[in-house]
Amino acid sequence: MHRLVAQLWRLIRGPLQWRVLWLAHAKFNVGVTGVVRNDAGQVLLLKHRLWAAQHPWGLPTGFAVKGEEFPLTVVREVKEETGLDVEPGRLVRLRSGYRLRLEVAYEARLVGGTLKIDDFEILEARWFDVDALPAAMQESHRELVRGAGTDAL
Repeated sequence: MHRLVAQLWRLIRGPLQWRVLWLAHAKFNVGVTGVVRNDAGQVLLLKHRLWAAQHPWGLPTGFAVKGEEFPLTVVREVKEETGLDVEPGRLVRLRSGYRLRLEVAYEARLVGGTLKIDDFEILEARWFDVDALPAAMQESHRELVRGAGTDAL
């Protein structure tokens, strides 16, 4: 039976193989977060309108669009939410297992732009010292800020 399946698999090589794999496996949304720092080492935090009222502060984040490279998702999301330009850096987190969501986070460095928030999603944008993060911040994002700049994923 295994040989027959292997022979069949080799016969359908190419796009049909990918279609079978696509149908047989889970589909994931990819949430991408940026740990954005300025030259002073401060981290950019946003007060998100659509998040829970008790924890509205967090890092710039959004979903990757089909075919988009994840570091470029950070660049796009930061630009859309704040008007700022960033250069993506090192991968700081890759996590799966939360329903059908893959979470990816990158360090990023401010390189320019003018702060202009997207007032549909964002209420406020501010730079914070790492030792003075707001109490109403998402805990998972607090962990990312602490983990960025280290060698641990």
